[in-house]
Amino acid sequence: MKQFLSDRINNMSTSATLAMAAKARELRQEGKDIIGLSLGEPDFNIPEFIREAAKEAIDQNYSSYSPVDGYPDLKDAISRKFARDNKLTYGRDQIVVSTGAKQSLANVAMVMLNDGDEVILPAPYWVSYSDIVKLAGGVPVEVPTSIDTDFKMTPDQLRAAITPRTKMLWYSSPCNPSGSVYSREELEGLAAVLRDHPDIFVVSDEIYEHINFRGGHVSIAALDGMYDRTITVNGVSKAYAMTGWRIGFIGAPAWVAKACTKFQGQITSGANAIAQRATIAALDAPLEKIRYMIDKFHERRDLILELLGEIPGFQLNVPEGAFYVFPDISGFFGQTLRGKTIANASDFALYLLEAAGVATVTGEAFGNPNCIRISYAASEAEIREAVARIKQALS
Repeated sequence: MKQFLSDRINNMSTSATLAMAAKARELRQEGKDIIGLSLGEPDFNIPEFIREAAKEAIDQNYSSYSPVDGYPDLKDAISRKFARDNKLTYGRDQIVVSTGAKQSLANVAMVMLNDGDEVILPAPYWVSYSDIVKLAGGVPVEVPTSIDTDFKMTPDQLRAAITPRTKMLWYSSPCNPSGSVYSREELEGLAAVLRDHPDIFVVSDEIYEHINFRGGHVSIAALDGMYDRTITVNGVSKAYAMTGWRIGFIGAPAWVAKACTKFQGQITSGANAIAQRATIAALDAPLEKIRYMIDKFHERRDLILELLGEIPGFQLNVPEGAFYVFPDISGFFGQTLRGKTIANASDFALYLLEAAGVATVTGEAFGNPNCIRISYAASEAEIREAVARIKQALS
């Protein structure tokens, strides 16, 4: 009963993406035909070479508790990955392997934030950032962006958001939910502001790093003066289609990594042993081994933009990474569709679920009340059918 639960859990939001996925499952169980475009999960099978590495780990009896912060040879593979892809040098004492990048983020929040510390979140932001920050006692400070700037925060906006209580900036690039990718020049602009505030730390969430259609991913930690104040978060869920394997990791100053290891040791200890061994194979493989998935996401992006562009009322930009589109649908607010009045993005997403049988996610959950998130991690046939249904429901 609610009165016996902690204020901590009562004040926490339910993940909107997981809630919509659960609602879609319920409707399917009732016999309704639902196309799910709500979850951020690749629809590809795990590459064969990664599966084989996992089988080999089972045969080698990797069944005991792993080190809290990850196997040393996995940390070496992560170090090689950072050097190869990001021009960053992280030693073993700067890397912590966790049960997914979400736990990596939670670890950082719990060891870095005190009550009242402010964390700047360029909006839209990933749905869990705000609640993770609140759970650690921090105060999320949302910085609204718009489709006109491709949902990216400007240096002037960052400067205006900083107060004496600001402790951190959290952002993702490529961004979930907008698909926006910060260029080197844009990150240099943000870094120039941060250099005037040396006590502000940065969490750079790079989980979609390889699903990047513009090329040339840039890590803010590689810019002058940013290495010692940045926690770089990554994992294998998205680019390697390993969502259920739950492996994330950070590269950070050694004192941050040590604190995260201490915290994780009291919460979950080490991540899954077999998944860690498979991750070594994933990270050490040439990127060309996963190129086919990235190319297919690129094709799907172009397809869904073309199809959605035929629907009046959808304001679109061109996302440069990840596998989401984030259309502004505020033009529908105040309209009545088949007897249902659309007051906000949540109403719109629910209407699409009920009237079109298509599951999306309200932008309100990501800090932007004018948009919805649509995942195109689905087959071409599903994308075509989903957009046709949406078009029909809005006609």
